[in-house]
Amino acid sequence: MDVLCLNAGSSSLKFAVYRVAASDPGGKRTETLRAEGEVERVAAAGSRLRARAPGASAPIEREERFADHVAAVGAVFAALESLAVAGPDAVGHRLVHGGPRYAAPVRIDAHVLEDLRRLVALAPLHMPSGLAVIDAVTSKFPALPQVACFDMAFHHRMPELAQRLPLPEWVWDEGIRRYGFHGLSYEYVLATLGPAARGRVVIAHLGNGASLAAVRDGRPVDTTMGLTPTGGLVMGTRTGDLDPGVLLYLLREKRYDADALARLVDREAGLLGISGTTSDVRALLAARDGDPRAALALSLFSYQARKHIGAMAAVLGGLDTLVFTGGIGEHAAPVRAEICAGLEHLGVRLDPERSERSVDPISAHGSACIVRVIATNEDLMIARHVAATLG
Repeated sequence: MDVLCLNAGSSSLKFAVYRVAASDPGGKRTETLRAEGEVERVAAAGSRLRARAPGASAPIEREERFADHVAAVGAVFAALESLAVAGPDAVGHRLVHGGPRYAAPVRIDAHVLEDLRRLVALAPLHMPSGLAVIDAVTSKFPALPQVACFDMAFHHRMPELAQRLPLPEWVWDEGIRRYGFHGLSYEYVLATLGPAARGRVVIAHLGNGASLAAVRDGRPVDTTMGLTPTGGLVMGTRTGDLDPGVLLYLLREKRYDADALARLVDREAGLLGISGTTSDVRALLAARDGDPRAALALSLFSYQARKHIGAMAAVLGGLDTLVFTGGIGEHAAPVRAEICAGLEHLGVRLDPERSERSVDPISAHGSACIVRVIATNEDLMIARHVAATLG
């Protein structure tokens, strides 16, 4: 089965094609990457398509205006044809939210789509583009099977205590609760850990969006994000957790409306808001020696991550394994070092040389807590889910 994995952001579309095949009578699968790429800055100036395939003579890279995600989907299929990658047998979509109902991947039909459209208010930044991509594929290939893979489904098994918000019962009945996200990434990391996932594990998915998950013996126990991907740690352009009184102050005293609040907490805050210049950690690291605000942004990010790791360890009753993943977690060694400084009471001790080179594991020999760096692969996790869902 050739599976096209589509991951729609608010202004981007990432894609990958995996061939998933049974390799032995026992049903063990082989997974082969056939193509991958992205469309950047959808519906904006400077939009660009990149696509590459292991067997192709040269990658595709071109600047072209894509008016919307529908146009981007058309460009993806055209690029795959140019790379001589056969049309997919199925399509898997990463969808941020599935609400209280969807706790596992599901084949998309009209009824499922109707349910998903009701959830746009829970993730207004991400759900519209995801649904637009589903509609575009349906319009172009109506008979092609499509599967929705939900980024919060992993956390459905958390104890109710971890999902509850301190609000009246009717709010819970409305489906307003702590869902958590980055679930596809956490699933992939746990699958990669294999038997090492036994015990008390904290996974730090640190990228432009950032969250932590506490996992005991492979089962999710708690996480930092809540109802939406805006909560938890400070992020690239998102606030993370915020005193509700701040929002009330802005509503009452500064006459903010809902749109202005959404723009502030999702697009103008986080590392960008603190530094005043950028949300890119690489640029902040390069500038921090001469720019106090860049240094402050990085210090606050590391401080909050360290504090939340401590909270996750408290929930687990200790810590056996700490895993860093995501763009920052995998590549920003100085940030990892600053996060881990002060976690010695949890048995965390880094090997500076291994950490600087991101050689897994990065913990010192004899460290009570094993610290790992694992490159995540949400696309491959989507392909696995599609193959399992469609049999």
